[in-house]
Amino acid sequence: MVTKFFIPELNNHEVQELWFHQDDTTCHTARAIIDLLKDTFGDRLISRFGPVNWHPRSCDLTPLDYFLWVYVKSLVYADKPQTLDHLEDNIRRVISDIRPQMLEKVIEYWTSRLDYIRASRGSPMPELIFKM
Repeated sequence: MVTKFFIPELNNHEVQELWFHQDDTTCHTARAIIDLLKDTFGDRLISRFGPVNWHPRSCDLTPLDYFLWVYVKSLVYADKPQTLDHLEDNIRRVISDIRPQMLEKVIEYWTSRLDYIRASRGSPMPELIFKM
């Protein structure tokens, strides 16, 4: 996916000084992938083995990490889709049902997480702050 889709797609856009951040899934931190990403992003790679280290099991700071993927996945698989069409329909339905009010709460929660991290000077966040 990285070589056949992601990097060619980046090359189709005028993207300057783009930073890339990934999680610590083993396949994402394999030497071949890290080397490829370093070649593409240079010092702007945030990863466990990249130039900017991202420690395993660090708190997920972005709304996509701590909210969207978990929320969508929980609803998409609720009725145990058996076909790709059923799965795609569920994804479309769940995403289209997300309302602006929900996103406003997510952003409010996100800013409180950032405030906590600033105040604690980057110390680990307690379990309670991960609950929505």
